[in-house]
Parts: sequence; C-alpha cells; structure tokens
Amino acid sequence: MKHKRQAAAVLACTLALGLGATAGARSMYPIFINGEETELAGNTVNGVTTIGLRALAEGLGFQVEFDQESSTIRITREDEVKITTLAENNNGSNEALEKEFGFSAIIETSNDKIIFDTAKAGQFLKNAQAMKIDLADCNKMVLSHTHYDHCGGVIPYFDTYGAEGKTLFVKKGFFDKADGKYYYDSVGQKFDFTDGTKGYFPVGINFDEQDLLDRGVAIEYLDTSSVKIADGVTVYGSFDKDPSFQLAPNMLEKGEDGTYEVDDFDEEVAVAVETSKGLVILSGCSHSGILNIVNTIQERSGEKVYAVIGGFHLLDADEATIQETIDRFKELGVQQIGLSHCTGPKATAMFQEQMPEQTFLNTTGSVYTVE
Repeated sequence: MKHKRQAAAVLACTLALGLGATAGARSMYPIFINGEETELAGNTVNGVTTIGLRALAEGLGFQVEFDQESSTIRITREDEVKITTLAENNNGSNEALEKEFGFSAIIETSNDKIIFDTAKAGQFLKNAQAMKIDLADCNKMVLSHTHYDHCGGVIPYFDTYGAEGKTLFVKKGFFDKADGKYYYDSVGQKFDFTDGTKGYFPVGINFDEQDLLDRGVAIEYLDTSSVKIADGVTVYGSFDKDPSFQLAPNMLEKGEDGTYEVDDFDEEVAVAVETSKGLVILSGCSHSGILNIVNTIQERSGEKVYAVIGGFHLLDADEATIQETIDRFKELGVQQIGLSHCTGPKATAMFQEQMPEQTFLNTTGSVYTVE
C-alpha cells in the first residue's frame, strides 16, 4: 500500500524558513510553496518555524476533514484515490471491525464516493461508522453480480440513508434471474451458504427491482461493454472469455421449468479506477475469470494495470490455472495485488510466494491509496 511519501517530500522542501531569527525572539515569517508566497504565516521561536497542520495541508492542496470528537485530522490529496474495504471474510488486525462473508468496498475520489458491493447483510454500515466514514453522501453504488454475499446490504443501506441523489449501477438483465441462483454441493460440506448436506442451495438476492423503485432508487443499467460513471471511474461488463476458460460447474441458474444450467454470470461487472500510476481494478468475485476480467479491461482501455483488488474466485482452481494467472500478472507488470474473499488459500499462498512485494491480504478495514 502506498503511503504519502511524495507529500512528505513536498513538506520537507517547500517551506521557506526564517533561519536568521535571534534566539528567544518571536517573529512572523511568510510561507513560500513552490517559490510562491502564500497568505500562510509561520511563527518562529528560537529559530524554529511552526505552522498549523490544517492550514499547511490546505495550502498544499490537500482536502482536510477534522473530527472534533476524536481530535483527529484526515488529510487527502485532491487527486488521491482511496479504496477502503468495509466488509470481507476476515478482519485481519482490525479487531474493532466485524468480518462478514462477502465483499464490500468504498471508492473515494476527489468528486465521488462510490460503494462497490455490500457484502452479506449490512455489516459494512457499522464498520464504516467505526472507521469514521460517512456513507450518507455516497452518490453511486455498483453491484458486481446477483449473489447474496455481495448484495445483502443493499436494502439496509437505502433504508438507512435514503435514495435521494444516489444512483445504482448494474448490468442489464441483473434482476432477470436473480432469484434463480444456486450452488450445488455434491459432497456435503459446511460453507456459509450450505448446511453440510448434499444438494442445491440458493445463493441469489432477497430483493427485486420493484423493492428498490419503491424506495425511490434511481437504477442505471449497463447496456454496453463499459460505462464511465464518474470522472476516472468506469464499469466494465460482457467480458471476453478465453476459449479454455470453464465456468464453475457448481454455480447454477434454475429455470422456470425447474432444471439447472451452469450460470454464465452475464450480469457480472468490475470497476476500473484511473490513477497516475495506471488502472486499479476492483472485482467482486470474478466468476467470469479474473484473467478474463483483467485482460478485457486492459485491452479495451489500452491502459496499464497497476493494481487488482478483490475476490479472484480461485478457490477450486488447480495449480496450473493459478500459475497462469500469476504469470499474466507478472507480464502485465501489476504492482499491487489485494487478495480477498473467494481467492482461496492455495492461490493466496502461491501469490505470496511468487509475488511477495506486490501481494497483500485485503481484509475488512484495509485502506488502499494511490496518488
């Protein structure tokens, strides 16, 4: 994760200090930033010039939020992209936050706050409050696909914060088969979505389009291969699939006649955020194949892929498939890889072993910034 090294360097080299002050004297000196005098004033005592942190940060072009209750100042650059994971299977070292099966993140840019997925049941709302993140002014929401562990917090969110000024972005056809999503367990295992017996288990969502319309939610349907939803933020869908790629045989759609077919996840989307270092791609679960998603976005955008964050759905993948993914990420020069949710322990271990400098575990409470 990138810390603000550049900002620190600017602070170190742009202040014009009054070096000639007499010991013990108190003088006021102007502050110069990049050679230009500002209205800021430094207070020099005993040869040391000081200035208020908030005033200096704002003078350097940072956005400043002051939390009076905790006496803390949050400073971000206007051109900074910040991605915070609000809910995920694990909470890592963030013990004050609650883990929840699924995935939810918030993307913050200079002009927008965008919620990407809402995990299983709305815990992301409480985690955001604990992290002093105000979700009331989020103006956009994107849902990656119609599984309960990515959409379970949608209704709680709109019931809490209302729908005014907010737009939900989903792929065209999102609701068509949303109540017919199933997982087939041929062995009998205990997962979050199974009970330890063999059989079919529903994994779809518990609301429909009308539930949202009744709450006044504005819904925009992605009807092309990509749509720019904000400055520097694009939603991609209809991913090009490699001929060798096989959809998970245990992820199914139930038809009106009661028969099951392999789910093609035609409604799945991912988000690409433009930064000064390249694209940051967020994927909720990558049922369409994480390589298919990354390759499609890179080819359509023509941009360098700097980071990939989210669930890679390599839980049941063999080593050859995982290795192909790692090799391609190396070939693309991906510099940051945040593993979440359904990536799987085997894939996680292989990424950590082969790309240790680039790989990090993206858990509940993880904050990722790019300037």
